Amino acid sequence: MKKPTKPTPDFPLFPHASGQWAKKISGKLRYFGVWANPDAALARYQGQKVTPTKIPSKTKSDKPVKPHPDYPLYAHAVGQWAKRVRNNVHYFGPWADPDAALAKWLQQKDDLLAGREPSNGDGLTIRELANRFLTSKKRLVDSGELTPRTLDDYRRICASVLETLGPSRIVTSLRPVDFEKLRAKLAKTHGHVALGNDITRIRGLFKYAFDADLIDKPIKYGQGFKKPSRATLRKHRQKKGQRMFQAEEIRKIIDKAGVQLQAMIYLGINCGLGNNDCAMLPMKALDLDNGWLDFGRPKTGIHRRCPLWPETVKALRAALNKRPTPKAPAHATRVFITKYGATWEAKSLVDSPVSKETTKVLKKLKIHRKGVGFYALRHTFQTIGEKSRDKDAVRAIMGHAEASNDMSAVYNEEPVDDIRLRAVTDYVRAWLFPATPAKEKEVADGRA
Repeated sequence: MKKPTKPTPDFPLFPHASGQWAKKISGKLRYFGVWANPDAALARYQGQKVTPTKIPSKTKSDKPVKPHPDYPLYAHAVGQWAKRVRNNVHYFGPWADPDAALAKWLQQKDDLLAGREPSNGDGLTIRELANRFLTSKKRLVDSGELTPRTLDDYRRICASVLETLGPSRIVTSLRPVDFEKLRAKLAKTHGHVALGNDITRIRGLFKYAFDADLIDKPIKYGQGFKKPSRATLRKHRQKKGQRMFQAEEIRKIIDKAGVQLQAMIYLGINCGLGNNDCAMLPMKALDLDNGWLDFGRPKTGIHRRCPLWPETVKALRAALNKRPTPKAPAHATRVFITKYGATWEAKSLVDSPVSKETTKVLKKLKIHRKGVGFYALRHTFQTIGEKSRDKDAVRAIMGHAEASNDMSAVYNEEPVDDIRLRAVTDYVRAWLFPATPAKEKEVADGRA
C-alpha cells in the first residue's frame, strides 16, 4: 500500500499507514480524514486545531458499499477495508483501493486463519529455504555422505517448521518469540531427547540460510529456544527408570522370537547392535566360520569388530537359511530381509519394523514397558559390558566416538586388541547364560 504525497509542500498533515491524514499534537496522534480526500482532512484539521479530537467517527452514509456482495472485507470507520480474524481486527488498505485490499487479504489469509504472523515484503521465504536445504541434503545422500533416514528426519522437521511458522513467512522477519512458539508446539509431542534433537535440526536449517549466503545476518533464536539441559535429561531418565533388560527377560525373548528377530536379538546383546545396524548389516560383515563381525556403524562410520558367540552364529545361520529373496537388487547383500522382500530399515523415527516386531513379542510375554524396546539391548550390553572393567573395549564394540576432551583416547596409538574384545563379550555371555563359564583368564589378560 503506497502512501500518497502531500498535495502541497506546506500541507500540515502526513499520510499515516492507517490510510488517514494525521498529525501528532501535544504528544498524541490525531487523524483528520482519508487519503482520498486531503481537502476535507485539511478543513477538519484547521477547524479543530486548538481542541483536536480523535478519529472522527463515520456515519453509515460515509462508508462505501462493498464492490460486490461476496467481497470478504468490510469498510471500517478508520477508512480501511478490514476483517476480524481470530477475534482480532486486521486492516488491508484504504477504502479508495478495494482491489489492493482484497489482494493483501488473499496473500495473508492462510497465515491469519492459522494464527501465524503474516509475511510482509520480499525476501527468502521459509518454503524456499526448506526446499534449498533439503536439496542440499539430498545431494549428500546421493554421494553416500548422509543416510536416507537422516534425510527423512530433516524432511519431517522442515514440514513442522512450515506448518507452525508459515510457508510464505520471510526468514529475516522471524523473531525469538516465533521460535519460542515453535519449541512449545514440539514439546507437546516430543520427549526431552527428541526435542533436543529436533531443535538441533531446526538450528541447522536456519544456519544453512546464512552459510549459503541466502540471508545477510544469522537468525536470532533468543533464550527460549534451547535444548533441554543435561540436568533435565538426567531427571527424565531417572523418572523413566532403567532402559535395559534382565538376563531372564532376554532369554524369554529369544525363545519367543521368530528366526530373523532371534538373530537380531543375539546381535543386540552380543555386539550392541541397534535397530538400524541390524537393518543395514551386509553379508560381508559376517565371518561365521571364525565367529567375528566387522561392521562400521552406519550412524558414525566408526569401525566395529566384535566376537560372535556360538549361539549368535547358530541363530545367524538359521536366519540366512530362511532368508526371503529381496525385491530390490540393491538389497541383495543385506543379511536381513522381511517376508515381503523389503529391508528392515525404519521408514521414520517412529516406524521401525524391528521395534514393532520386538514390541509384539514383549507384549505376548507381558514384559512390555514404555520406552524399553529392541534398542534397550544396546543399553544392556553397555551396562553389563562395563562391569568387565574395560570401558575402552566396550566403546570399541559399541562404535562410540571418543569425547573431544578425552585426551587418553588422543594419545592412545593402538586399537583395542581381540583378546580384550572377547573378554567383554564373554563377560556379557556369562551374565546372560550363567551356566556358561566366564573366561576369567582372558578378562584378566585384557586388564593387564
